[in-house]
Amino acid sequence: MTTNHPSKLRWWGVITLLLIVIISYVDRMNVSVLITNNDFLEHFGIKGDRVAQGELMSLFLIGYGIAAFFLSPLYETFFGVRKGLIISILIWAVMTVVSPVASSIGLLLLIRFILGASEGPLFSLKTMYIKDMFATHERGKPNAVSSMGVSIGLAVGFPIVTYIVLHSHWQASYYILGILNLIIGLPLILLFIRETSKKGKAQASGHAAPSLKETFRQAFQTPGLIWILLIEIATLSYLWGSSSWLPAYLLNERHFSIKEMGVLASLPFLFSIGSGFLGGYIIDRISPKRVSMLFVVGGLGTAISVSIAIYAASPVTSAIGLIVANLFWGIQGPAIPSIVQYASPDKSVGSTYGIVNGVGNLVSALMPTVMGAMIAGNGAESFSAGFSLLIGTQVLTVICAIVALKGNVFAPKKTQAVEQQ
Repeated sequence: MTTNHPSKLRWWGVITLLLIVIISYVDRMNVSVLITNNDFLEHFGIKGDRVAQGELMSLFLIGYGIAAFFLSPLYETFFGVRKGLIISILIWAVMTVVSPVASSIGLLLLIRFILGASEGPLFSLKTMYIKDMFATHERGKPNAVSSMGVSIGLAVGFPIVTYIVLHSHWQASYYILGILNLIIGLPLILLFIRETSKKGKAQASGHAAPSLKETFRQAFQTPGLIWILLIEIATLSYLWGSSSWLPAYLLNERHFSIKEMGVLASLPFLFSIGSGFLGGYIIDRISPKRVSMLFVVGGLGTAISVSIAIYAASPVTSAIGLIVANLFWGIQGPAIPSIVQYASPDKSVGSTYGIVNGVGNLVSALMPTVMGAMIAGNGAESFSAGFSLLIGTQVLTVICAIVALKGNVFAPKKTQAVEQQ
């Protein structure tokens, strides 16, 4: 697919998406730092309750997954990228600001659920924008650049939130992040995101837009959907499990100071920024059917590095292992949207990604809570037991990628028909 949009304008749209993803990830990891803060824990009565602490991230992800699954087709059919982003960012800014007002853990969990739901369609909208604005051989870099927001958001988020909490109070982190959503995200959307939805294009050309039912139907017929779905589940389980418990692991298990924790928690995600861009560079230079190789290399490297990290005697060696693990994990990031854009029908790319990302987040939502339960154990905390689950996610990734490579399962139906002739 080609585009008539000027190169600079479409890339400003990519930069806008990058910044919005950064803001959203600082938003969602805020609670990972706050569960190391005694004032926050005592306010909500969850001090020492690792399961309840894990639920703060899990409820966010459940809301995120449900919204990604059900709202993405609605946004794709009726609103498009621009309006969808505006709706989402307004809701999640409000939810962030009102979070400190919660008088109980139950109310905070409800707010976390709504916050997750408001952010749910973000990556589907991002994927729609890039497929519409860039040809197939051009999508690796914009996918990589916009996906770098995950690593950048987590990398800058840990030290920023730690600094705010140390020099002010935990409530301030919510107020500051909520305001940032409005003064940075909203103006950028209005300035640089142009309508790219199939509905808008159909109206402009005088053709009928696809129905919601048809959009869903085409999305579910995407070749290899089950395999990319399993890879997404594994990838997100690693992300949410590691980011949710990394600060507590460094502070409580490896006994770094809170200032050291703020820096060290950001380093794995800083290093994954470069590896993510490398992944996008590679994708633009290989056949789409070989993209799954990134999951094999990245999954093996991540699993080995996490194993070294959790069993190393030295805290420094452990920290280095976690950094290297994220290098290998980061290289996989651009591969998922690239495969969805390659395999899915043109009229349902956002919905296909919504299914993949929605189900992926719903399942991976269990990871922080399950890790919390394993860490708590029978009263004696064992972070090694919890972090061993991260290794399992990468083993699953490697297995699925090998199956995909051998069977060429992601080939679009047109390509499959040509190859069978």
